[in-house]
Amino acid sequence: MSVKPSLDRPVELSCKNEYAILALIELASHFNSGEPLQIRQISQQQHIPDRYLEQLLATLRRGGLVRSQRGARGGYVLAREPWKINLLEVITCLEGADSQPIDQDAPVKTVESAVISELWNEVHQAAQAVLQRYTLQDLCEKRDARRQLDIMYYI
Repeated sequence: MSVKPSLDRPVELSCKNEYAILALIELASHFNSGEPLQIRQISQQQHIPDRYLEQLLATLRRGGLVRSQRGARGGYVLAREPWKINLLEVITCLEGADSQPIDQDAPVKTVESAVISELWNEVHQAAQAVLQRYTLQDLCEKRDARRQLDIMYYI
């Protein structure tokens, strides 16, 4: 997550994280079928460039969130049930140490720096709490509920 100088959206989701979560939602949607999805299927459904998706899925595979299956009917599946994968795991897998808060042991230059550091650590902890609370299953349910509302709106 990066800081954006707008008051409307102080914390923004990176493109990498958004694409990875979209791909995982697609895999979660097909979890019960047990059938792997190919990169081109996920790419077409979620409008993610193939080559970028391939890199993201490789990272998610190394992080233990997805499994790859080889062969003519191969592709990718979630490594665990969608209700057991929270968004904090996804972000941590993709960002690694980059998603950590400011180092508390680092020498503070000024009182102002200390205040900013404390505040940013509080923001980081709050974001982590929200990300840990939501699973891929939760996102699928929210998507389905929104789709249902859209259908009702157009009737």
